[in-house]
Amino acid sequence: MRQDQPPTRESQPRGAAIVGSIDRDSPGPGPFVMAADTLEGNKVVDPAGDDLGTIDHIMIDVPGGRVAYAVLAVGGFLGIGEKLFALPWSALTLDTRRKCFVLGVEKDRLKAAPGFDKDHWPGMADSQWATSIHEYYGISPYWESDRYDPWH
Repeated sequence: MRQDQPPTRESQPRGAAIVGSIDRDSPGPGPFVMAADTLEGNKVVDPAGDDLGTIDHIMIDVPGGRVAYAVLAVGGFLGIGEKLFALPWSALTLDTRRKCFVLGVEKDRLKAAPGFDKDHWPGMADSQWATSIHEYYGISPYWESDRYDPWH
């Protein structure tokens, strides 16, 4: 797989894939290890480059020690009227050139996705809910993968 091409589902790592300029010898954080708060507010686009929304939260599987979801905020004004979507972390690709995340679904598919508002969050630890979200985006659940090699 070329570094500048989005990964296929078969080659998708447990976490978000990274495309663009990647300097493995660069000092400091990024793009392999980053502070979660630096990713909040990042733009998310669809494969055609159309704006979908922004990363509102990064949800951590505390006992599992890994990122579970990115919460995407769509629409609204100053947080009012926003619709939120839990995206499996591995459904995203970090594009270092464009400085955004790419979600591998079209805007219409996202509009039809199960979402929620800021006052009515789903039970993210509920395995039935979590499985249904991963199935909707066509991603294997993160808890089913034991192998992770960030240098692969």
